Amino acid sequence: MSYVRELRLLVGHRPLIILGAVVLIFDQQGDILLQHRKDNQQWGLIGGSMEVGESVEETAKRETFEETGLELDELEWFDLFSGQELIYEYPNRDIVANVVAVYIARQFKGKLKADHDEANEIRFFKLSELPKDFSPPDRPIIERYIRGLRYQ
Repeated sequence: MSYVRELRLLVGHRPLIILGAVVLIFDQQGDILLQHRKDNQQWGLIGGSMEVGESVEETAKRETFEETGLELDELEWFDLFSGQELIYEYPNRDIVANVVAVYIARQFKGKLKADHDEANEIRFFKLSELPKDFSPPDRPIIERYIRGLRYQ
């Protein structure tokens, strides 16, 4: 059982501060990999919560493999996100205050496949054609990335 699930058994839906990692995964065309999440039926980034004893880099790689089947070698640091914008209430009423380490990956290996426990679908999108129904805690991350591209 995951660390967060164990905590939920103790605290119910009360707010938890959750440390996690997200990876902005780009293919050779510069398209970004997103997953259509089962929990809120919205598109989101690849990543998840840290387990006890993991580094954030290990979390990023583990979550990527679990959710996509892809293995990552190199991670490029992007930014750390926290604050009011990353507080989220899931449809099941669980409340989280996310602290998210964000990485970029441009090289990967393996066969792309969705974790059907967590996602309906995974696929690459052009940054100019992102879906409108984007998961709220992931929105500030992708917006900051795109905003940064405009100033390069």
